[in-house]
Amino acid sequence: MPPRPGHSGKTTLRVTTDDTATALGSGDVEVLATPRLVALCEQAAVQSLEGQLPDGDTSVGLAVDIKHLAPTPIGAEVQAEARLDSVDGRKLTFTLKVVQDENEVARGRHVRVIVNREQFLGRAGVG
Repeated sequence: MPPRPGHSGKTTLRVTTDDTATALGSGDVEVLATPRLVALCEQAAVQSLEGQLPDGDTSVGLAVDIKHLAPTPIGAEVQAEARLDSVDGRKLTFTLKVVQDENEVARGRHVRVIVNREQFLGRAGVG
């Protein structure tokens, strides 16, 4: 049985120097980097699918559309939430929201695809 819309996952991050735009090469400011923000959102989506995929299957990211609306300084904590909105065959579409305290830091959409782990790794030449 495929995952059902409505499930959500949440992940939290306390921003460190390793999470900044300077550290990741996506800018020259000491605030949460957009690539790290995207990874946090993907983690939330993966977390929302725990225990919902058939044995041997996993999900992989296909697309991310995110608006990074506010800077987050080192030491601050952000929480990302990914809510599964729709399932179309193997395609899963999530709504993303990231907050710091009560303030919106980012929002967007994320699409993942359910794949057979062995087949996927075989196509990648791994394993």
